Amino acid sequence: MATCPKCGYKLRLIDWRPDCPSCGVNIVYYGMEERLLDDADKAEAEHAHFQKRIDRLKASFIGSKLTILRIVLSLLPIAPLFLPLAILNYNGPFIAETTTKVTLLTLIDFFGSFNFDSLLTIIGSDIVGSAFIYFALSLVLLALSVVLILVSLLCLTMACGPKGNVRNITFNSLMVVFAAASIFCFHQFAGQIHEVFPDFISGSVGFGAYIYLALLVALLALNIIIANKGIEVKYKQCYIGGLKAEEYFELVEKGTELSVIREKMSAALAEKAEADAKAAAEKLAAEEAKKAEKATAKK
Repeated sequence: MATCPKCGYKLRLIDWRPDCPSCGVNIVYYGMEERLLDDADKAEAEHAHFQKRIDRLKASFIGSKLTILRIVLSLLPIAPLFLPLAILNYNGPFIAETTTKVTLLTLIDFFGSFNFDSLLTIIGSDIVGSAFIYFALSLVLLALSVVLILVSLLCLTMACGPKGNVRNITFNSLMVVFAAASIFCFHQFAGQIHEVFPDFISGSVGFGAYIYLALLVALLALNIIIANKGIEVKYKQCYIGGLKAEEYFELVEKGTELSVIREKMSAALAEKAEADAKAAAEKLAAEEAKKAEKATAKK
């Protein structure tokens, strides 16, 4: 059975009135003000936590000139993907000499119409199998580095978090490793396929791949510099019941009684009201002084 929140009287089924039969207090509204204050404190505490996330997000993107440069460098590696990443030359009997410049768009078209069963068959070949394993690895590693670029862009929202620097440097390091390994694997593919068909096919890494790798290295270096230098996060001051959020959380963590916290809140609100009234009075006095000066000047 329910009990009265004030006196602890055990309510019976016949006690249907809102007032306690023992002490006469209205059970529905008893402690309503305290509950509303508690809800207000919880709402302001949640806002204080959320505000810190917003402040860290802003610092991650526009906290300094280096973070703004990081946004640019995080996007720039996408541009070289539309430049020649590799160059393939074909020549042979009944085939006109053809040069193909491989870009991101070329690769998208390639994967859209490619028969992967044929690739598995070629990889199993004793003659060109090893070369096409390197070819497949080169494509996979390039794709992984591009995926990590997109992931790292999303993770920039948490760059000023506790593990932000470690996360950024790890992702950038993996990008550099994957891009460098992709270039190496394509070199191996081009060399081995040329040995098998020296007069028919040859290939080389395009300048776009080297620009792509260079930008990734630059981004990694920038993230290391930012990690060593640090980013100052300018936190907006938040208040909970008139107390500074840091002071409130410290009191709660220490297990301070709620009545003591309420007293401190009341004192803080009274002090703030006094300061606001003083500031308003000073502003009004300044305005009146200006009016008096203007009136004197007219005379």
